[in-house]
Amino acid sequence: MTATGTRPAGPARNPATPAHALSTPGMRRTRLCVLAGATIGVAACVLLAALEMRREPDPRWTVSGSVGSLVLVVALAGALYRSVMPRLAATTGRWLLVGCATATVLSVPLVGPVGGTPGRSWAFLGAALVGAAPLLLPVRYAATLMAATALVSAATAWWLGGPVGDAVTITVVLGLSVAVWNVLHLWFWTFRAQAGEGRDALARLAAAEERLRCAGDVYALLVNELSAIVLKAELASRLALVDGERTRKEATEMRALAAAALARMREAVHGYRSVGLREQTDTVARVLGASGVRCTVTLPGQDLPPALAEPLVSVLREAGTHVLRHGRARWCTVEIARTASTARLTVVNDGAGDGAPGIDGSGLPGLADRLRDAGGTLRTWREGDTFTVEATVHAQ
Repeated sequence: MTATGTRPAGPARNPATPAHALSTPGMRRTRLCVLAGATIGVAACVLLAALEMRREPDPRWTVSGSVGSLVLVVALAGALYRSVMPRLAATTGRWLLVGCATATVLSVPLVGPVGGTPGRSWAFLGAALVGAAPLLLPVRYAATLMAATALVSAATAWWLGGPVGDAVTITVVLGLSVAVWNVLHLWFWTFRAQAGEGRDALARLAAAEERLRCAGDVYALLVNELSAIVLKAELASRLALVDGERTRKEATEMRALAAAALARMREAVHGYRSVGLREQTDTVARVLGASGVRCTVTLPGQDLPPALAEPLVSVLREAGTHVLRHGRARWCTVEIARTASTARLTVVNDGAGDGAPGIDGSGLPGLADRLRDAGGTLRTWREGDTFTVEATVHAQ
C-alpha cells in the first residue's frame, strides 16, 4: 500500500497506463468491491451508534444525534468515493475531505451527549472514522487520524462524564478491526491495478521488441553499403580537383551502391509487408496474450496460397489492433477456414459491451473496399457483448 503527497491511499494512475486501464469492467467491479467492503464496516459502526442513541430518553437529543450521524455518514461516503476514483478532479477530492472533516467536528457536540452512556454513541462513529482512515489518506496521515480520533473519543467521554476506557476501547478495537478489513480490500484493488498496468506494459514491450528487431535488420542490411558510399564520397571530394576521371568513376560506383542499397531496402520492406498469415496470427495471439486477452487460434492444416492469404493478413492485423485499442475484451477467437477456392477469417471478441467505442473510428471499414477489389467481402456485427469480424476471399 503506497501513496505520496495528499493523494488517497488507493493506487494512482500511472501516466504510461492507457486511459481505459482503470475503467475496464474488471476494474469497475474491483472498485465496487472496495466500496462495498468499506460500506459494510462503516454501516456496522453506524448501526451500533444508532442502537446506543435509541437509549436516549430526550427526543430532542435523539434528533440531534440522528442529524449529526447522518451528516457524518454522507460526508464519509463522499470521501470514500474519492479514495477509489483516481481520475476524480483534485479540487473535488479536497472539498470532499474538507467536508468530511467539518462533519466530524460538528458530530462531536451533536452525537456525543446522546444515548444511555455519555460519549459511547460518538465512540462508535469514531470507530467508523478509524476504519475508513486507510482509504482516506496515505499511511502516515492515516495513523495520525486514527490517533486523533481515539483522543477525541476519550476527551468526549471525559467531558460528558462517561467511562473514558470504554469509549477508547470501542473506538480503537472496533475501528482497527474495520481498518484491517478495508486494508485487505485496498490491497486487492492495488494488485488488480498493478496487474492491469503489467499487462499493458507487456503489450508495449512486445511492440517495442518488434520495432527493435526491424531496426536491427535494417541496420545490418544497409550499414556496409552506406559506409562504402561515405568513404567513396570522401575520396571523390579529394580527387575532384586533381583527377576528374577518377572522380567520375567513384561517383558512378557511389550511384551503383546507392541503387543496390535502395533495392535491398525495397525488398526488405516488401518482406515485412508480406508477412505470412500464420506468422501474423502468431503475432496477434502473442500480443493479445501479453495484454491479458485469452486468445484461441484455429488454423487449417495447410498454409493458404498467397492469393488467399495476403488479403486476410491486413484484416487480421486490423482486427487485433481493434481489440487492443478498445481494451475491454477478456477473450478473443481467431478462426481461419478454407474450402477449394475460398478462405474465411473470423475474429470474435467480447469487448463490445455497453460504452465500447464503435467501429467507425477503426480501420476496418476501409479494409472492406480493398477486400472487394481483391474479390472478397468483409462483414462486422455485434451480438450482445461480442464483436465479430468476418472476411471472405475467393480465388480469382
